[in-house]
This record gives sequence, structure tokens and C-alpha cells, in this order.
Amino acid sequence: MPEGGIVSEPEQEPREGEPLKLRERAYASFTERLLAREIKPGQFVTQRELVAMTGFPLGAIRELIPRLEAEGLIKTVPQRGMQVAHVDLNLIRNAFQFRLFLEKEATALYTRNATDDEIAEQRARHEAIIARAEAGGDERLIEDAEDTDRLMHEAIIDHLDNDIVSQAFRVTWLKIRLIRQYETRIQNHILVPVMQDHLKIIAAIESRDPERAADEMSIHIGNARARAMQY
Repeated sequence: MPEGGIVSEPEQEPREGEPLKLRERAYASFTERLLAREIKPGQFVTQRELVAMTGFPLGAIRELIPRLEAEGLIKTVPQRGMQVAHVDLNLIRNAFQFRLFLEKEATALYTRNATDDEIAEQRARHEAIIARAEAGGDERLIEDAEDTDRLMHEAIIDHLDNDIVSQAFRVTWLKIRLIRQYETRIQNHILVPVMQDHLKIIAAIESRDPERAADEMSIHIGNARARAMQY
């Protein structure tokens, strides 16, 4: 590796199909480091610093930046460079409002169309998490609870079978994870209430009541937003 940890661009042209794959891998590397706090919200970075942080060539980083800007994960500040998105009240308000717009309608449609087996699987996951929490917890409980949380929301969104909506939701969920890291990560004292919120949604879905399910989802998102706004 060259001095300073900078990875030079490959001399050969990538084969057909490789550029997109490289950009996707660079994106995954950036978001992983963002969630690991190796890249911090509000931090100013250069293209070459991103090369060093992610291990991907400069060409891939240059192609990655427009996507990060479009998704609101970085912005260009005149005369200062690129800045990673802040976790602030504006981000919290916008992210949760966007979730509410997407998930109310998606929940109503999921209630009408999801199979009994899909719904039963959601209930089983949540009840298992609550049982582990009430038994005293374990070292993987928080991580598994966060996966259970994410998987339910993704299942509801993906049931729309709309790639544009699913991608937009995942970008928003990434921002929610950033907010949780700095404000409201699911911890033991809120883990059970969050799972119980979900079980109310699931109960409404089981009853095949779209309006009630959408209302329960709205309450759940409102509760999460209120926790975040306290910080």
C-alpha cells in the first residue's frame, strides 16, 4: 500500500459489470464505517481520506459521492469540503416524518395481503425477544432485538414490491440507526416497550384491520420520535 494508506487506482480498466459492483461495495464500506463510528456525523472528509478509510480506489469514491449526496449522507460545504450528515433535530424530524408517510400505507396493505404464516413468524420473533428480556437477557439480546425490529419494518415495506420505496426506506433506516446510536439505541429499559409496540401492530394485522394496524404503526413511530427528540 502506498505511503499514508492511500490506495492507488488500478491501472487496468475494470471488466464489464465491475464498476457497479465496486461502487456498491464502496457504499457498503462507507455505511459500515459510519455505523461503527469510524466516520462520524458532522465530520469533514476529503476524497482521499475516504479512500484511506474505506480501502477503495479514488475512482470508486468519486463515483460514490453523488449517491451519498443524493441520499443526504454527505453534503458539500463551500470552501470547507465534504461534511458527513449531522445527527440533529432536523434529521430526526425529517427521518421520522418520512417513515410515517411510508409505513402507514404500507402497514394497511400488508394487513390485507400478508399470509398467516408471515404474520405468525413476526409474532414468534417478538415473543422470543420479550421472553429473553424477561429472563434477564443475554449478550446478543440487544443486537437480536434490533434485527427483529428492522426485519418487521422491512417486511412491511418490501411487501409493496416497489424497489424505489424499498431503497428509500433503507436509506431512511440507516439515518434512524445513526440517530439511535447517538440518542435512542434500543437498550434494556426500552427494549420490551418497543417489542410491545410491535406486538400491538401485529395483533391489528392478525385481525385484518388495516385502519387499526396503520394507527398502531403511527403510534409506534410517534413513540420512537418522541424518545429521539428528548436528546
